[in-house]
Amino acid sequence: MRKSITDLYTMHARGEKIAMLTCYDSSFARVLENAGVDVLLVGDSLGMVVQGHDSPLPVSIADVAYHTACVVRGSRTVFIMADMPFGSSQITPQETFRNAAELMRAGAQMVKIEGGKEMVSTVEFLASRGIPVCAHVGLTPQSVHQVGGFKVQGRDNAAAERIIEDAKALETGGASILLMEAIPRTLADRVCDAVTIPTIGIGASPRCSGQVLVIYDMLGLGAYIPPRFVRPFIKETGSIEEAVKLYVAEVKAGQFPGPEHCYHS
Repeated sequence: MRKSITDLYTMHARGEKIAMLTCYDSSFARVLENAGVDVLLVGDSLGMVVQGHDSPLPVSIADVAYHTACVVRGSRTVFIMADMPFGSSQITPQETFRNAAELMRAGAQMVKIEGGKEMVSTVEFLASRGIPVCAHVGLTPQSVHQVGGFKVQGRDNAAAERIIEDAKALETGGASILLMEAIPRTLADRVCDAVTIPTIGIGASPRCSGQVLVIYDMLGLGAYIPPRFVRPFIKETGSIEEAVKLYVAEVKAGQFPGPEHCYHS
């Protein structure tokens, strides 16, 4: 039986860290599940690591639905989360619902949506109609052109306060989980204190309820200079399965991320 959102909340309540990795196909889904990963994220990062684009912007709902179905077929017990790609949620709540429903039909148990307060009405609309939402704040890769690149967010006081207010508003609006990407550790800690829902970090803080990385990054396969928060676990183990097991173990023990993987104000 698959983990449910209730299981993730139980883990959060008892202080057990949630280990998440991105996944795009059935073979990796089987390996990651067997290695103890709790959540598989079918991320729009597939645009860069699978399709060869220089950003996630070209990825479509059909792309994510296809890869979600592949991941579902290769797994039995992990929780499945799917990204809402660029242009699929920055529209009316009704249109966003139709797009999210396509991902749910493909087997997703939750969708992830980038953005702050401007997305609250959309989160409310989806959550009230049976679609769980993971909100994504901090560095939002779909806004890469607006923010001037893949840069750390929230380093000045005004930006930090906006991220905290966004997080609180998204929780109030019905978000089930909050993902924080590429923000200073002290800010991530403040966000953890400001919300009660589980938090997932990627370049944030070890205090988060869980961690996520792009699978190809932690296996040292990224075709670009990896960001600070990436640790190539494969170099410490020599095999994919052992690398994933080490990642899970260190996330669960609160040992990853270490200080060297976090950003400072």
